[in-house]
Amino acid sequence: MDKRLDASFDLMRKTGALWRILGVMTLAISVTVGGLTVAPSYAVPSYPTWSEVQAAKKNVAKKKALIARFNAILAEQNKEEDKLSNAALILGEKYNQAKQALNVVAQKVATLQAQADVANAQANSAKSRLAQIASQMYRTGASGSAVSLFLQAGKADNLLYQLGAKDRLAKQNDTTYRKAVEKQRYAQAVTDQLNVAKVEMAKKAKAAKAVYDQAAGVANELANKIAANKAAQTTFYKQLAVLQKTSADLERRRAEGIAAENRQNNGNQSSVLDAPSLYHVDDADPDVVDKVLRFARAQIGDTYVFGAAGMTYWDCSGLTMRTYSSVGIYISWHSVVAQFRMAAQKHQLVPLKDRQPGDLIFYTRSGAFDGDKYHIAIYSGGNRMIEAPRPGAYVREVPMRWGELFPYAARPSA
Repeated sequence: MDKRLDASFDLMRKTGALWRILGVMTLAISVTVGGLTVAPSYAVPSYPTWSEVQAAKKNVAKKKALIARFNAILAEQNKEEDKLSNAALILGEKYNQAKQALNVVAQKVATLQAQADVANAQANSAKSRLAQIASQMYRTGASGSAVSLFLQAGKADNLLYQLGAKDRLAKQNDTTYRKAVEKQRYAQAVTDQLNVAKVEMAKKAKAAKAVYDQAAGVANELANKIAANKAAQTTFYKQLAVLQKTSADLERRRAEGIAAENRQNNGNQSSVLDAPSLYHVDDADPDVVDKVLRFARAQIGDTYVFGAAGMTYWDCSGLTMRTYSSVGIYISWHSVVAQFRMAAQKHQLVPLKDRQPGDLIFYTRSGAFDGDKYHIAIYSGGNRMIEAPRPGAYVREVPMRWGELFPYAARPSA
């Protein structure tokens, strides 16, 4: 596992079982998200050649057609990247939830292990005490089969209850005998619970590994797609510059602006700005918001790594968690869904139309109020947000995107 991910598996390492289960994390080539297989199956576009560019310069109609062809290719590349980005975000959130589920079970295993160690030590001590009694009875010629039964439980089908032999020992030291039996039974009960919990932990570890492999596969595919697109676009922008008598940098910025507009236009502002108030929420604390935004902006330029929570690598909920932690506010653990649910439980949700700087905004594909959320960002004012967006990208402050935006924001600073 990437050592840059947070240390939530450290506790499980102590049990000795987790890393034998997980083995080495590998990159998946094809993954499934909600029943949809995401794999390298994109059609190779018909890239314009330099000879086509030179020929189009002499003919207005051909020039316009070639520019339209360039724009169509760039739009398709952005669409492919967005599809993979969305899949990576969804799987990243699923991984964080699976990791938390594993952590919960591992805590249970650690607690039961400690209890089992103490219980078995006490049972062994009680057994030693009975051995002393047995030794004394032997020396005095009063050996009892009940003591032998207890000390050799493996040879007895029904510990301390066969042959009526317990009576003699019970009469001589009833209190010692009963406590020994109770401690033996308790130690066995705790050990049984521990074994069940270890089996459950193994299942959770397997599930977490499966999601990790899926998410890593999409992240790897996305990085390859971005690299291939950028390589092609370097030539595109030069060719467009020749066609339009501008510069390659200007054409690059123009294409990026068009892509940003397309993403924002995929959503409808009015559809997410008409949600009613649920309850009264105080305004954001300006001092807290100032510190929150300063911390978040200080991370701009850091690399996105799913499952990471700083200080050099981040995913979306890792960034929000650590940002609010920096001002002493706990917004729940490393998960978009968990952070949304805690805000809902604390009555911190406000209609998106009433958003204020420092509020948390969410993205979802679910129509249910408590449905899965796959991305979270910090609203920074002026319809802008700070986010750790996706694999292959960096922490950034950008205009809000309205597509799949949840109609309520969370205000932890209230």
